[in-house]
Amino acid sequence: MNTLVDCVLLIDDDRATNFFNERVVTKHSAFHKVNTVQSGMAALEYLNNVAQNTATKPNLIFLDINMPAMNGWEFLIEFSKLDEQIREGIKVILLSTSSNPDDVRASAKNHSVDDFINKPLSLDLLDNVLENHFNK
Repeated sequence: MNTLVDCVLLIDDDRATNFFNERVVTKHSAFHKVNTVQSGMAALEYLNNVAQNTATKPNLIFLDINMPAMNGWEFLIEFSKLDEQIREGIKVILLSTSSNPDDVRASAKNHSVDDFINKPLSLDLLDNVLENHFNK
């Protein structure tokens, strides 16, 4: 399979979760590069580096909802303020252990969110992401 997703950005405050998800994504042949950050603030810094041409623009962001300091919802507010050229072409998928129906409803209403998936990532889930969002 050819690479369909050049760069993925994993945003999760839990190092073990980032490590696991990074391993799953790198095992899938349709995904090329994976970067991980452990906070919404670090993700915004990463995206600012993209704007400065010092980081690879992600095609896909997997975003945890429940994080200290800046949670996923707060990140999305700041993400929506970024220049359109930065945001354009980035799919944002909430990746959470939350089964709270309010989170699912809120994600559906947020224009920056493309999907809501329950952790942990798996190769099958990645296949679904490709099929639903990258015209595999």
